[in-house]
Amino acid sequence: MKKILETLVLSVFVVLVTATFGLAEYAATTVRDFPYFQFGCLIVGGVTIISLRHKYQKMYTRELVAVFCLYTMLIALFTVPVITAIKTVVN
Repeated sequence: MKKILETLVLSVFVVLVTATFGLAEYAATTVRDFPYFQFGCLIVGGVTIISLRHKYQKMYTRELVAVFCLYTMLIALFTVPVITAIKTVVN
């Protein structure tokens, strides 16, 4: 029961982080510039992490949460608002 609960907690965390990413990008860009590809990659990465947690029970939940946080930051680096901000700082 504990393992199912930990997988459920990880699933809720992945959904909340993905929704936060989507809302932040929607607020920062227009609908035309919304990063659909990055959003899709984030969803696929979240599903992969959840399936790894379900398959390999010895993985710690906090490790997977940290991995997903780092993955989300990596995906966010390649969006239009972040690239524009980096160009502004460099110039």
